[in-house]
Amino acid sequence: MKIHRAEEIWLIIGVAIIVLSMVITGYQAFAQGFAPPSGMEPIDPQKVDETEPFDNPGVFEVGENEYEVVMTLQAFSFTPNEIEIPAGATVHFTMTSKDVIHGIQIPGTNMNAMVMPGHVQKITETFDEPGEYLVICNEYCGTGHQLMSTTITVK
Repeated sequence: MKIHRAEEIWLIIGVAIIVLSMVITGYQAFAQGFAPPSGMEPIDPQKVDETEPFDNPGVFEVGENEYEVVMTLQAFSFTPNEIEIPAGATVHFTMTSKDVIHGIQIPGTNMNAMVMPGHVQKITETFDEPGEYLVICNEYCGTGHQLMSTTITVK
């Protein structure tokens, strides 16, 4: 079977694009660490209040200008509801959901994640500028979803 020269060229270009995409994705995943998380920590969503560290949610200083926020997300609220940290602090968020899939987003920052029941989500963010940062749920979680927000106060 003879293939027309133009078809042959487009076939080569198509295969080259696929191979190049695979190389770029592989490089980003393995060399730059952009792969999705694996080996996520499981947690029983029915026993969140009894499981460390979620049995005592809050803001904890873990180093010099470094904080850990242990947070639970549940129907239309975040616990803790108010977070206060100093400017320039690096904050490690450790989160889980008690009921359904929630999202957490802080507009104006790179923080945007999905928080699922049964899994522990960890994200690190640095807050250099003082002010109030709005924290919203960006994953529809029920009829009161639009009310699910809190603030982070950076002083």
